[in-house]
Amino acid sequence: MIDLKKLHDAILNGNVKNAVALTKQAIAENCDPAEIINGTMIPAMGEVGRLFEEEEYFVPEMLLSARAMKGALEQLRPLMANSGIEPKGRVVIGTVAGDLHDIGKNLVVSMLEGAGFEVIDLGIDVAPQRFIEAINEKKPQIVGMSALLTVTMPAIKNTIDAITAAGLRENVKIMIGGAPVTAEYAKQIGADGYSRNASAAVSVARQIIGLDAA
Repeated sequence: MIDLKKLHDAILNGNVKNAVALTKQAIAENCDPAEIINGTMIPAMGEVGRLFEEEEYFVPEMLLSARAMKGALEQLRPLMANSGIEPKGRVVIGTVAGDLHDIGKNLVVSMLEGAGFEVIDLGIDVAPQRFIEAINEKKPQIVGMSALLTVTMPAIKNTIDAITAAGLRENVKIMIGGAPVTAEYAKQIGADGYSRNASAAVSVARQIIGLDAA
């Protein structure tokens, strides 16, 4: 009989091989996918976020844990629809036009997926029109934008303006982040939320769609 605490620890310790093997074992033993995700994986990534906030974990540890979680989650994806597991919300995310950095964005993607969100990652150097197409096609609750360079920060505002001009602004909440981005800038350009790091992104996402009190 599988001990799901071992899966929790494998994710927490960034052990991809063990996380995948334990998830496969849990599936073979007919464990409830919802229990694996909500009872084990999400708490593990929550603990990773706490350790990061308390500076006991740093970006390398966070990346390893995110990779382990992603490996485990991939084993469960085929079962999730059949089990009626609903995501906490759907997020379209990308690094804005002109910016080729993705480490921070990838961490946010992993933390959001680890918290039960469905994430559509558009990648890097994403033009405003691509965001608009993704909103129309995927119908997300949240659009996330990242910029690592001061010179690419204006692309965040340009993208928000394009979404507004397309008549879609009321359909989505927008959260932004990246090294040069601040809460003041987010407010100035009309974003709904700002995340200072990947760990905080989960709380911001939950707040802006009403899962948590602000």
